[in-house]
Amino acid sequence: MQNLIDFFSFSDPNVRYVVLGTILLSSSAAMVGAFILLQKKALVGDAVAHSVLPGICAAFLFSGSKNIVLMLAGAFVSGWLSLVAIDYITAKSKIKKDAAIGLVLAVFFGVGMVMMTFIQQTGNAAQSGLDHFIFGKAAALVGDDLLIFSILAAVILITVGLFFKAFTLVAFDKNYAQALGYPVRRLDLLLTSLTVLAVVTGITAVGVVLMAAMLITPAAAARYWTNRIRHMVGIAVAFGAFAGLAGAYISYVAPSMPTGPWMVVVSTAIAFFSFFFAPKKGIFPRMYTQYKNQWIIAEENTLKIFYHLGERNSHFNGMRGLNELTSTREMERATLKATLRRLATKELLVTRNNQWGLTDKGYQQAARVVRLHRMWELYLTKYMDIPADHVHDDAETIEHILTPELERELEHQLDYPDKDPHNTKIPK
Repeated sequence: MQNLIDFFSFSDPNVRYVVLGTILLSSSAAMVGAFILLQKKALVGDAVAHSVLPGICAAFLFSGSKNIVLMLAGAFVSGWLSLVAIDYITAKSKIKKDAAIGLVLAVFFGVGMVMMTFIQQTGNAAQSGLDHFIFGKAAALVGDDLLIFSILAAVILITVGLFFKAFTLVAFDKNYAQALGYPVRRLDLLLTSLTVLAVVTGITAVGVVLMAAMLITPAAAARYWTNRIRHMVGIAVAFGAFAGLAGAYISYVAPSMPTGPWMVVVSTAIAFFSFFFAPKKGIFPRMYTQYKNQWIIAEENTLKIFYHLGERNSHFNGMRGLNELTSTREMERATLKATLRRLATKELLVTRNNQWGLTDKGYQQAARVVRLHRMWELYLTKYMDIPADHVHDDAETIEHILTPELERELEHQLDYPDKDPHNTKIPK
């Protein structure tokens, strides 16, 4: 608890620098990453992250010192050259883009490692700590670094804010954006520049190896929580900021734990939680929805059995046994028993002496399902010119998802029909 209080009091200047720096770099990367993800260019971020290493080494060889401004400038140029190389290889050869990305990534990162090894063998004392750019070291952030990160983050934030609508159009439909007169090629170049800038901003803390994760993972997690682009960007930024804060805190309470990798671990944990538990899109909620829909379909099909049996003698309130029910429609006895119990719980059926019958409420529900089925069959034959003997299976599916609004529209289109294509009465 004392560590928690000391950390969030931000009384230690080093803590302030690390926290603000990690939040700035992770938030700005997540903001750009949202548009990269929507354009299906996640691998481009990985290529850029690995391709900045030669630029860093070249800047060190040029200046002979770890000048952060020159090294970030070198990283930016190197990242840009990698993207130019990818586009050139894709345009001038038969190599596909994914292969070109892997090729450029490997070559640039290999050249960077060769240059790093050469620098380490020169004996220049200033090269100490240069290898931190590979895996990152957020604890090395100082006030000057924070100022640079703040400027870069502000540039990314302002640019994304100004071009938000244009980026959104290009991300979802380039052809439509071009038809509206947007300079799609220039917008692509601008977004690419922001991607390189976001990677360059984060390499000091996270490193070139892990920076791609901070670019894409928060955006991928945010995609599971909303269908609106503005909300997605906001959630991605929040996830990135939380990952930066959590990574800094873990590194504070356990000094042997590096900040950058823990930022990636926390971000990944958020992503996995989103994949499994996000409402509507998470795996478990979707599984629950599927099971719930299966229950509803089983219940409605069971009610239809009672209605069809009642049609035979116009006696809809009669009691039915399991054998009679299973002989009317193929259904596993265990599934049928469970469905009958649920319908009785919902007061749609009454049970007596191992027999079941429709309540008034159950009859209304059964009649509605049969009504939707037969009206849809009539619609298919009347408007789609499908033979009457080919419409049953489609109606078996659609009857469970028609809303009351669609039911009214269907009724209006068919002019309030009395009979289906098989000359069977449609319930009112």
